[in-house]
Amino acid sequence: MLAKVEGYVLRAIPYGENNKIVTILTEELGKRTAMARGAKKPASRFSAVTQQFTHGHFLIQQGRGMGTLQQAEIVQSMRHIREDFLKTAYASVITELVDKLTEQDTPSSGIYQLLHQALQAIEEDQDPEAVLLFVEWKMLLVAGIRPHLDGCSNCGSKEGEFAFSFQQIGFLCHRCFSIDPYIIRLSPVQVRLIRTFMFTPLEEVKSIQLKKETKQFMRKVVTTIYEEQVGIQLKSRKFLTQIERNPLLFSPETTKKDDPEI
Repeated sequence: MLAKVEGYVLRAIPYGENNKIVTILTEELGKRTAMARGAKKPASRFSAVTQQFTHGHFLIQQGRGMGTLQQAEIVQSMRHIREDFLKTAYASVITELVDKLTEQDTPSSGIYQLLHQALQAIEEDQDPEAVLLFVEWKMLLVAGIRPHLDGCSNCGSKEGEFAFSFQQIGFLCHRCFSIDPYIIRLSPVQVRLIRTFMFTPLEEVKSIQLKKETKQFMRKVVTTIYEEQVGIQLKSRKFLTQIERNPLLFSPETTKKDDPEI
C-alpha cells in the first residue's frame, strides 16, 4: 500500500553503508518509520529531504513491517535551524520529546500542529529556548500529566499568593502552603507565564521576550515534572545542558521583559 503524506523528519538513523531509517511525523497518519535506501550517498535524491527537521511530502510503500520511502520532495528545508548550533540543539530536544511521547501510526493533529508551529517559530528567529518551554509544558498533557493551574489544587481558591507543588502537580494558594513542605513560591508574573505556556497556542504568540533567569526557572519546574512524573530521559537534553554551560556560546542578552506578546 502506498501512502502519500506531508510531515516533518523527527530523526534519521544511518543503516548499513548507504541507507537511513527515517522517522516522520505526519498529521494524517501519525508517526511513520521508513527505510530510505541510498540516502547516505551525497548524490542521492533522498539525501537532503531525509535530514532532521525537514518539512516535506513523502511517498511511503507500507508493508507488514517498516515502510520504504519511494519518493520525497522538500517543502521547507529549515536551513536556518540547521545552520545555527543553538537552534539545532533546542529543536533537537523538541523533536526527540515529540518522538518519545507519540505512538507509531497514531494520528494526532494537535501534536503535529504544535511541532509545526515550534519549528516554524525557531526558523523565523523566535527565541528557541522560550519555544522549547512552550512545547515542554504543552506535551505534559500527551504524557498523561494535567497540572492543576486554574486555581489552588487543594481548596480551589483563585485569589492570593500561589506556589507550585510537585506533590500536587499544580498550584497551591497561601492558605494551603503547609500541605507541601517543598513548594516553590511564585510571583504573579510567573503564575501568568506558566498558564501562558500551558494554555496559549504558540501560533497566537507574536513575540516572546523573557529574561534568562525566568526561562531557567520555568525550565527547572517543567523538567522536574518530567523527571518525577513521566520518567523519560532525552539524549538531546543532556547535550543542550552541556553547551548551555559554556558561556562562550552565548552573547550577553539585551534587557528583556517577561512578556510573551499575544
